Formats: sequence, structure tokens, C-alpha cells
Amino acid sequence: MSYTVIHATHEAVRKAGGIGAVLEGLMTSSVYQEAVRRSFLVGPLLRPEDEDLLAESGEVLFSTISGVQNADCADALNRVAERYNVNIVYGIRRFGGGYGADVLLVDAEDINPRRSRNFKYNLYRHFGLASDRYDTVEDYALYIDSAEAIYGAVVALIGKDPGPHIVLAHEYMGMPVALKTIMENDPRFRAIFYAHEVSAMREITEGNPGHDVMFYNAMARALAQGEVVEDIFGDQSDYYRHALVQLASHSDGIFAVGDPTLDELRFMGLEAQAIDLVYNGIPAVQISYAEKLQSRSRLQEYAQNLLGYEPDVVMTHVTRPVISKGLWRDLLVLTHLDKLLGNKGQTGVFFVLTTAAEQRSARDIEIMESEYGWPVVHHKGPPDLVSNEVDIWRDMVGFNRESVAIQAILVNQFGWDQASCGQRMPQDMTFEDLRRGTDVEFGQSIYEPFGIAVLEPLTFGGLCVPSSVCGCCGFLGRVTKEQADPLVIVADYTADVALESAASARVIGEYERRVQEGKVAEKVAWDIADALPSSDREREARLHSGYRLAGQMSWDRVCEAFFLPGIERAISRGRVQRNV
Repeated sequence: MSYTVIHATHEAVRKAGGIGAVLEGLMTSSVYQEAVRRSFLVGPLLRPEDEDLLAESGEVLFSTISGVQNADCADALNRVAERYNVNIVYGIRRFGGGYGADVLLVDAEDINPRRSRNFKYNLYRHFGLASDRYDTVEDYALYIDSAEAIYGAVVALIGKDPGPHIVLAHEYMGMPVALKTIMENDPRFRAIFYAHEVSAMREITEGNPGHDVMFYNAMARALAQGEVVEDIFGDQSDYYRHALVQLASHSDGIFAVGDPTLDELRFMGLEAQAIDLVYNGIPAVQISYAEKLQSRSRLQEYAQNLLGYEPDVVMTHVTRPVISKGLWRDLLVLTHLDKLLGNKGQTGVFFVLTTAAEQRSARDIEIMESEYGWPVVHHKGPPDLVSNEVDIWRDMVGFNRESVAIQAILVNQFGWDQASCGQRMPQDMTFEDLRRGTDVEFGQSIYEPFGIAVLEPLTFGGLCVPSSVCGCCGFLGRVTKEQADPLVIVADYTADVALESAASARVIGEYERRVQEGKVAEKVAWDIADALPSSDREREARLHSGYRLAGQMSWDRVCEAFFLPGIERAISRGRVQRNV
């Protein structure tokens, strides 16, 4: 059976985060391409330049903004635009390998007020969604107001095609389109909620000083006792994202990108039998050992240029500068690893690539590099440190002051090449070198629904260090059949916490968490020291085994074993009888 798949997402024309990486992984999978006869990427028009982005990555066929009317369905799209008083942009986005997806963007800023009121009323009548509680939230209005026009335009483009047509609501942003699909009750359509996280659980985890040590222990005990999130953490209905995700219970299926996300959905009270695990895939790219050594040498050369020594061990963390990424844990581990390497007479470097700002200009980088030695030294304020970068660098300064064998470097810049990062970076360096050449990649997050980034060096034989709450660990467990793998060290900060109930877990605060982190970080450091390759022969063997392991976690494998079977189950469930 082949399908039309309609991805309702805020990343229809640009890869801005994890969902964009998922879309790219699916669209470039040969297994997906064989099974999906037509793909749509639909969502609100977020920025005026999105039409230009679509033109750059493919072709604009229709636009009520610029006046393009090349699509065969221009008349039908014009009728939808007039009915809702919205702007519509439609075209084709090309992915790697030439695969094209239909892109449909709706600007609903001037939507017909009567249409908007009626839709919100029907959402309340059918699902109990009280939009008046969230009407002042711009993010809520953005996705609600564009949903009906998006659905209407998709129907116009599909025409009489018998289907099946699968609406995938990527996160809360896609739920309004899914709810419209459910209300229309067209037997050709199915609606699936694609959970890339659970927003309320992220809020609780990040906002509590006990973080994951508290939350995941509390949730585990609550689920064992048949309790849900409201029983432990109180009413969540004021949070509009939670209200939208709660309505996934009306969909034909739910996809969860990892085992923790599945449990979090159960913690919301959603039925476990309607939830399918659909892990994310990771890159599976084969390179020669000579290519790996070349990339590693470039990273060592960069460290030599910055620090005056060539490190024996290259460590990295490519991430966003947000609390969920747990960057302070890396430094806790490195504090212990510093002593272990020092005792062996070895040295290391830790590159953190993260930025809270737009890309700095080449001129700004040149000035900072020449005036005070960026990125080894930083100054607070633009064009250098802003927002969370300030705290990250403060912690790194403290680490560097006490360390003997390892130095940490913050590269707060988009890009990993000489043009972006200054004259001390090797001329032929690329971002790929950062993934290919690293010995260790950290990713000890406190909240991480999957964690593609931490596993990206796996295919190149890099040692990967995710935390146990990363959804990728469940996938790894299946692939390795729960056997320890020398290329992956799981940092479990939630284990061995003695608690009697979910309520008792709530008393875990910052002090208790820091004690736990201290114990676990020391163990992780020893595990890394033991796992580092001791010879070229061992490093080359890791390259080959890493590629084999990554191949079992590729996007083709995900589509074959999880994504397509999940769609089949949603189709077979049929449209559940509802009062819609």
C-alpha cells in the first residue's frame, strides 16, 4: 500500500531543529520514498522570506503574495484563500537525491474573524478545547488560525484521490490541522500525533532544581501506582501546549520518538496501546580510516593553534545553549577525566560548539580573534557572549583554571570553517571534520526525547556519551540486544535513587541532584578513560563497528521497522466512532 503523507509542521521550508532533522531523514530514505507516493509539508507562513526560501530549495508554483499562478490548481487555491481571507504559498521543496515534497504555507494574520470564531467554537463543542483561555498567546493563535485553510487547501490539491491520506501532526503545532481532519471525518484520511517531546514534562523537568533525577523517578513511581501527571504535579490545563497534546487521544495513532516520551504520554493519561515507538534515525555514512585520521588531525591542529599543544584526546559537544542539554555535567565528568589523563601523561581538548545568537560576521570574528584571542578568551556582550553563553563560559573558565590535562574551548558561532571561525582554524576544516574526527561526543541532557546529535559521530567510530533519559538509548538497547557497546557510554543520573513513592521523589532538589551527579560523573569519567582506543588498530576497528551499528539505526531501518508499520496500524484501527 502507498500513501499520501501530510506533515503538519512549523519546519515546512527550513530545518530549524529536531523536527526538521526528522523530516530530512524521512524524505531522503529510499524506504520512505518507495512507500509514500506524495508528501506534503504544511504549516503557517512564519516569515515573509519563507517564500524566497522555498524558491531557493525548489520552486514556487502559486502565491497570493507575489502573484505566482503557475499551479494547475490555482483556481481552487484562490477559492480557499478568498474563503478564509488568507495568503497561500504553494510549491515544491527538493531534498537530497532529488525527492520533492509539496509545500503549503498559510498566512492567516488577516483571517476572516467569523471563520476563526466558528472553528474555535467547533473545537470546544467536539473536543472541549477552550480557546478563550489561550487567545492572548500568539503561538496558539498562529496554528489555530491557519489550520482550516491548510486543510482546505490540501483537500483541493489532493482532489478525488482515494487515499489513504495520513496527517502527521508534528508536535502541538500540528494538532490543530489534525483536529480539523478528525472533525471532517473524511474516510480517506487518518490523523496521527507525532510526539517529538511532551511539552508539559519538559517544563516540569527544566523548571525543577532536581531536573531529571527528580522527574523520571517521580514519573516511574507514579505510573507504577496508576497515577498521572496531575496527581503529582497539579493541574496542567493552563498550558496551551498541554491542552493541545491532550487531544491526541482522539487521533488514530500516536508516534513517540523514544521510550521516555512514550512513558510521558502515558503519564498524561493517554492509552499505551495507541502509542507506537517510532525512533529517530541517525546518519550511517562510511568513510575510510585515512579520512577519519585527516579530520582528527585538523581538530588537533586547531587545538595546537589555539592552546599551543596537540591533544591526545579530542572531545566535543555540538548543541544548543539551553538548560536541557546539561552542559555542566560535561565539566563534572572532565574534572575527573582530567586527573585520569594527567596520570597517563596525556592531554585533551573539549570543543563546545553552541551559540545563542545569529551568526557573527567574519569582521566581528576577526576583531575578537585579534584583540583578545577569541575563542580561547571571551568578553561579555555583543558581538561575543550573549544570553546563556555567559553562564556556560563562566563554568568553563572555572574548569580551565583548575585543570591540568584538558582545556575547554567555547566556539559560539554558526559554522565550523575558517571563514566563520577565524584564521587559526585550518583552512580546509569543515563541519564534517567535527563529527568525523572527534574521539568523544557528549550529550548528557536532563531532557532529550531522542538525541540525534550525540550519536552523529557513531558512524565514524566516535565514542558517544548520552544520558539515560535520551530516547536514543532505547533504540540502542534494541540494536545491541542490551549488551554493552564500547562506542556508547550511557550516563545514568536517575539510577539508584532510593524512594518510596512519587511524592517522595518530589523532594529531590538541587542539593540531592548535585550529589547524584557527582557520583555518576566520576563513574562516567572512568568508563571513558577505559573505552578510549589505545592504538591505531583499535581506532580503525571502532570506525568499522560504529558504521555497522549506525547502519542498524539508519532512517531506512526506522521507516522499515517503525514508521511504516505505525502508519499501517493507524489505518487498520479505522476511524473510531466519535461525536464529531
